Amino acid sequence: MDLRKYLDKIKPNFEEGGKHPGLKSTFEAFESFLFVPNNVTASKGAHIRDSVDLKRTITVVIIALIPALLFGMWNVGYFHHKMTGETAGLWGNFFYGLGQVLPILVVSYVSGLFLEFLFAQIRKEQVNEGFLATGLLIPMIVPVDTPLWMVAIATMFAVLIGKEVFGGTGMNIVNPALLARAFLFFAYPSKMSGDKVWIAGLDGAEKTVDGFSGATPLGELAQNTSWDALTSHYSVSDMFFGFIPGAVGETSTLCILLGAILLIWTGVASWKIMLSGVLGVLFMGLLLNFAGDHIVSSLDPQKDAAKIAEYSYLFVPAYAHLILGGFAFGIVFMATDPVTAAQTETGKWIYGFLVGVVAILVRVVNPAFPEGVMMAILLMNVTAPIIDHIVVRQNVKRRLNRAKASK
Repeated sequence: MDLRKYLDKIKPNFEEGGKHPGLKSTFEAFESFLFVPNNVTASKGAHIRDSVDLKRTITVVIIALIPALLFGMWNVGYFHHKMTGETAGLWGNFFYGLGQVLPILVVSYVSGLFLEFLFAQIRKEQVNEGFLATGLLIPMIVPVDTPLWMVAIATMFAVLIGKEVFGGTGMNIVNPALLARAFLFFAYPSKMSGDKVWIAGLDGAEKTVDGFSGATPLGELAQNTSWDALTSHYSVSDMFFGFIPGAVGETSTLCILLGAILLIWTGVASWKIMLSGVLGVLFMGLLLNFAGDHIVSSLDPQKDAAKIAEYSYLFVPAYAHLILGGFAFGIVFMATDPVTAAQTETGKWIYGFLVGVVAILVRVVNPAFPEGVMMAILLMNVTAPIIDHIVVRQNVKRRLNRAKASK
């Protein structure tokens, strides 16, 4: 039997007066997943007024994430076998990484969708497709060795506190995936930072290759490693292509750029936020370089060698911040979230620029947070409505002034 005809046949059972009216939201969720829904706009919250519905938008986001996800799986296997001294080859690395990442993906989706369906049933509303992207983002921004029960708790916390208490999809004020990451960082810091959490099996490993370190490049820089010393074992090309330790989806700037091109080409994400974020990083990076030159010029290279080493992070080239840590992933896939980002065109430039500035400021100045993009985006999520409010008020003021002048 044709699937469309079958769904139309059983649909009355889930309507008012049918056998299972309480499962209407669940039925509509599966129907919407399989076929284009009859309506393409929501009744509240940020939504799309276009021929492309939310499901198609989320589908584009998921496709854009796939290159970084697949590379991340390979990278997990690559560094695990590098740690043990084994040679696994392309597919050996990939399938090992798949085995490590897939359980995190399953737990993320099961725990998150459980709450999504539950609240849809309670409110008698449709199940939104937004979590399909969030459920993929969460496993891509946490360490690969994160215990599955922690992933489940963090995901449910993000859905409950980050979305549902505000009214569901389109009403949230912060990015749910980043909220899950922040929850894990503050609740279980030992599992979210350090030199061992980024390599599968390193924590508790009985034997590793001599001299192997699981520290990320940002972790090394936070420990006063100079840029020259860092590039002696992680080249700039390694950082760009992704051959470095880190979260599953954040290491390969190249794969992230491929996703960015798709998001911009389809109009799903704002290129203004991405570009202004890059400009913000370069501005703050150059400013810190200048500050470092000014500080070190007043110190004696011999007497103050230890103190000069403490300022080594200030001398990281501005462009390097674009390929280090999670900035590229954050500015492409999370800062551009249309629900939590600035809505006005001018506001997008301001919002993205400040994300870049704050991310590098936190990354370099505050040693407690070697990666600042998470804090930067969450902070700007909260600030975005204020930015839009100021932009709108200024526009209104200019129009009123022009109207008065014309009289």
